[in-house]
Amino acid sequence: MDGTVNFNDILKKSFTNLEIFQKISFGQVLVCMLIALAVAMFIFFIYKYTFSGVVYSHTFNVSIVMMCLITSLIILTISSNVILSLGMVGALSIVRFRTAVKDPMDIIYMFWAIAAGISTGGGIYSVAIVGSLFIGLIMVVMSRVKIKHNRYILIVHYRDEAKDKLSPILEELKGKIKSKTVSKGTTEINVEIGLKDDNTEFLNRISEIPGVTDAALVSYSGEFAQ
Repeated sequence: MDGTVNFNDILKKSFTNLEIFQKISFGQVLVCMLIALAVAMFIFFIYKYTFSGVVYSHTFNVSIVMMCLITSLIILTISSNVILSLGMVGALSIVRFRTAVKDPMDIIYMFWAIAAGISTGGGIYSVAIVGSLFIGLIMVVMSRVKIKHNRYILIVHYRDEAKDKLSPILEELKGKIKSKTVSKGTTEINVEIGLKDDNTEFLNRISEIPGVTDAALVSYSGEFAQ
């Protein structure tokens, strides 16, 4: 009888010893998903509480919860089967997400949800819970820190006769012109300004100027698009 051992025999024996087909009980799945849900809901409320953008997206926040749960389910599945994990990696490598994320903080929350899902799916619940509590605390503290100036975009539509009275107010606000559009005697100007408080009395002064059609103030996060 030939006593030689080839690579396939070694590989097969190694996989057999590793018990690649491990059984996962219903209780383990339930505990994992419940902890993942608890952590995901914690992230959900932290995102909602600390949101400082222009328009809050409930849909995006719900997607964060689902991302954490799905990631946890994937990790739980592939951790029980080495062969399945290799196939799952190949399948997920072809997935492409093309949705544009405008706020960098949204990427942080997505990464947080994925990290929490990996931790819970891997059965390292202490990392998921303690890590999420610590990150959530940092997020809340940072959101409460007052910045020196709140940034806004002042949008004004006016006719030529309002220019002389409008210019001194803009100089007083120390605004920076972001864009200016002139069309058939009407001008639209977008000016970046900084406010130390919530005093918007200047907006009434601008709107009362003869020739000013309308004036609006929009919260500004640092990116501007016409």
